[in-house]
Amino acid sequence: MTIDFNMAIEKVKGILSYSVITVSEQPISLGDILFIPLLIFIGLLLTKWLTQFISNRLTTKKTDPNVIHLIQRIVYVLSITIIIISILDFMNVPIAAFAFLSGAIAIGFGFGAQNIINNFISGWILMWERPIRIGDFLEVEDTKGLVEEINTRSTRIKRVDGVHLLIPNSKLLENTVINWTLVDQFVRCSITVGVAYGSPAKKVAELIMQATVEQQEALKDPKPLVTFDDFGDNALMFQVTFWISSQAESGLRVAKSNVRFRLEELFEQHDIVVAYPQRDIHLDGSLTLVKSE
Repeated sequence: MTIDFNMAIEKVKGILSYSVITVSEQPISLGDILFIPLLIFIGLLLTKWLTQFISNRLTTKKTDPNVIHLIQRIVYVLSITIIIISILDFMNVPIAAFAFLSGAIAIGFGFGAQNIINNFISGWILMWERPIRIGDFLEVEDTKGLVEEINTRSTRIKRVDGVHLLIPNSKLLENTVINWTLVDQFVRCSITVGVAYGSPAKKVAELIMQATVEQQEALKDPKPLVTFDDFGDNALMFQVTFWISSQAESGLRVAKSNVRFRLEELFEQHDIVVAYPQRDIHLDGSLTLVKSE
């Protein structure tokens, strides 16, 4: 029984040591090829564990999410490179053996995947230079949204309507992008209102200022500013500008809405009428009233 078992082991060893291919005069056995998936699995498992470990340590230290994201990408690329080199070394395959083949593949791949390479390089530029960061509020063409993730090929943005949008990284570098929160989260708001002719202009300006400073969203510095803009066709035009701290456009709309609500209440209390278009009709000749029977 022991002899049969030993013979079986010897047969398995013989099968696994069978040379399948030869690369640069280095034989590659069947066992080497079967062992490669195990090495890849262990390598990817260790890479995932290392990435999560570093992320958790940096998160506990309240590190910038963009820095964490960049470090994750660097660790992932380095780990994959180490796995590939380790597999080649395990199989006794010199890296120089793939020099010509890799060069030919790189040329063909470069011509056939220019956009992919462009987006890949753009992704690393975005993560390294950080003109766009996770959590920034962007305006790209007609799209507005919050940056949720910057990947090596595309950037994921959550639009104001809740839809997730993937934008190629090269588009963010080559086109004009408005970053509302690049330097800070301060956003300027402006509200225009017209009151009827005959209204006390100075009193109107005081009420507009009161309605603005009463809002918690309005910053005290810079101070809100009320201006008497113009004598309009049907109204005296006033404008108030103030600053708020907001990461998204929704905060801007809410702040302006709150000021308008309060302004409507104050105008009603002081009998100030918000102007509306008026037209005077002039008729040439006389009017004849016809009595219906």
